Amino acid sequence: MTATTIEEEQDALKRKVKKRIKDELWDRNDMTQGELAKLIGEGVSQTNRAINGENSPKSKAIRKKIFTLFNITDL
Repeated sequence: MTATTIEEEQDALKRKVKKRIKDELWDRNDMTQGELAKLIGEGVSQTNRAINGENSPKSKAIRKKIFTLFNITDL
């Protein structure tokens, strides 16, 4: 597998995660990212970076909180 292929797969997964979270927000009467951040006890900017696929340990932890809150078990 080439580096380009791996990067393309990573980008596709990031888009999938972002869409799933956005769909969950929509399903909750258009919940904002700010409201979500408050619910999980995180800052709005950091929550936004996590939703958009940043790969830092903090963003991964935030995504885990979001997945738990929304009961996301698969994409």
